[in-house]
Amino acid sequence: MHPNPAFRQTSRDDNLAFATRRGFGMLTCPGDPWPLAAHIPFVPCDGGVEFHLVRSNPICRAVPAPALLAVSGVDGYISPDWYEVPDQVPTWNYVAVHLRGRIEPAPDLRAHLERLSEAFETRLLPKPIWRLDKMGDDALARMMRAILPFRLIVEDVQGTWKLSQNKPDDVRLRAADHASPELAVLMRGD
Repeated sequence: MHPNPAFRQTSRDDNLAFATRRGFGMLTCPGDPWPLAAHIPFVPCDGGVEFHLVRSNPICRAVPAPALLAVSGVDGYISPDWYEVPDQVPTWNYVAVHLRGRIEPAPDLRAHLERLSEAFETRLLPKPIWRLDKMGDDALARMMRAILPFRLIVEDVQGTWKLSQNKPDDVRLRAADHASPELAVLMRGD
């Protein structure tokens, strides 16, 4: 996480809300000889987040394990010219949240898959929500044999919202005028 306190003012609850809205991140844990990583969709659960991995993923054999789930949001290059003041340097603005804790097995794969599908399908409304019962029993059984459910018990939440807050408001807003629409909204505090 970026060490500048100007970029670390977002509350734990707001960081968790961002991570939940995003619902996708990179899970990492210790491995031998290299750290292990997986890109995963996830949903909140009591005390953390739940997710699944394909059974052959090396992380499955490492559990229980300490882990970091890095959730990235909008990001973009900021040209020093956009500030319209002298002596600036290029930078990158971004939002990132790190959830740290322990991975443990989760008890109910089917219930997890139902919660995961419901969470992401509701984002597509008014489309009818896809549900597990739309799959044939044999196909569902094959799919469920190939994956394992887990949860990350979250012990620490840190966020960086690097949006040029270390600049005077007028300077930051001039740069926002040139940033991507999504990044500009955040830089303006809309």
